[in-house]
Amino acid sequence: MNTGARDLKFRRLAAELRQQVLRGTWPAGGRLPTEKALAEASGTSVSTVRRAVDELVAEQLVVRRQGSGTFVAPPSTPAPGRALVGVLVPDTAFYYPKVLQGIEETLSAAGARLLLACSGYDQARESEDLRDMLDAGVDGLLVVPTLLGPEPALTVLARLASLPVPTVLVERRDPSLAATNTSVCTHHEAGAYDAVRHLAGLGHHAIGLVLRDQSPTTAPVADGFHQAVSELGARHVEFRAGREEWSPAAADRCLAALTAAGATAAVCFGDRQAALLLGAARRAGLSVPGDLALVAYDDEIADLADIPLTAVAPPKHQLGRIAAQTLLRRLDEPAVPRGRILLRPTITVRQSCGATSGPAGSTTCEENTP
Repeated sequence: MNTGARDLKFRRLAAELRQQVLRGTWPAGGRLPTEKALAEASGTSVSTVRRAVDELVAEQLVVRRQGSGTFVAPPSTPAPGRALVGVLVPDTAFYYPKVLQGIEETLSAAGARLLLACSGYDQARESEDLRDMLDAGVDGLLVVPTLLGPEPALTVLARLASLPVPTVLVERRDPSLAATNTSVCTHHEAGAYDAVRHLAGLGHHAIGLVLRDQSPTTAPVADGFHQAVSELGARHVEFRAGREEWSPAAADRCLAALTAAGATAAVCFGDRQAALLLGAARRAGLSVPGDLALVAYDDEIADLADIPLTAVAPPKHQLGRIAAQTLLRRLDEPAVPRGRILLRPTITVRQSCGATSGPAGSTTCEENTP
C-alpha cells in the first residue's frame, strides 16, 4: 500500500474517533478500547490505530497512561493564543485530501488546533457535526456544506451565515446577493471557459459538454462552457446524466450524441465521465485524440486513464491554505469585511487533447469580491 493510502486510512479513523470522543461515546476520564480492539472494529491495522490515536493525543482530546491505556481527557481551557478550528468536509478519500493538507499545514504553522469531521454528503450528519464542534468550543469553522439534499441550499447557507463563530465556506459559495458568507472556492466557470478556449486553439469548432448532474460544480462548469462557445461562435452539443446513471451504456449514448452533432472535442465533468467516454470511443472504433479530443474536469484520476487525460486542475492544496488563512484573519480581525475569493484552475495537458506540451491556461489567481 502506498503512503497516500495509509495516510487516508489513519486520517479517516482519527476523524471517526474524534467524533466519538466529542459525542461522549466515552465520557471524560473514560477508557478507550485497546488498540487491538479498535483495529478489529475498524478493519484497520494496529499501526493505523496508533497513528490515529497519536493525532487525538496531540489535540489533547485523549491521554495515554503507561500500563493503563488511553483515556478521554477532562475538559480544559485551551492555551492562550491557540485557536481551535473545526473543519468539516464531505469526503476524506476523493478531492479533499489535498485541500485538507493545505488547511492542516496553515493551521499548524499558526499554532492552531484542528477538529476534523466528515459528513459523507449527509445533511443531517453535517448538522450534528457542526453542533458537536460548537459544543467543543471551536473558535472558527471551515465548512464544505452539503447543498444537495432534502434541505434547500439557501436554507443551509443562511444557517451557516448565522453561526456564532466566524465561518468560511470552502469550495462552495452563495448564489444569492443577500448572502453574507465568506467563501474560498475554485473559479469553476473560468476552468471550463479555459478548457473550451484550449480546444478551440487546437482547431476544434464543434465542442461537446459532458456533465455529471447532482453536483454543485455542474452549473458553474456549464456556465463557463457556454460563455466560451458563445464568445467564439463555436458549435456545441450537451449531454448530461446523473451520477448513478453514468455507465458504459450512458457513455455510448453520449458518444452517439457528440458524433451526430459533428463534435470533434468535448469537455467532460468529471474524470470518470471522460474515462467512460474514452472507452466508448474505442468501442466505436474512434481514436482519441484523432477523432475526438477530450478534456476532463477535476484531475483526480485523469492521469490513470489508458490514454492520459488532459484535465482542468482545481488548485486544491492552495485552496485549503487560503481558506485557513482567511479564517485566521477573521479570528484576528473580526471587523474584516466578508467576501468571496475565487481561484482560477490550470489545465494540465496530457495525450487526450492532441496538444504537444503543457500545462496550459492561466496560473492560479485570486479574485476578491467584497
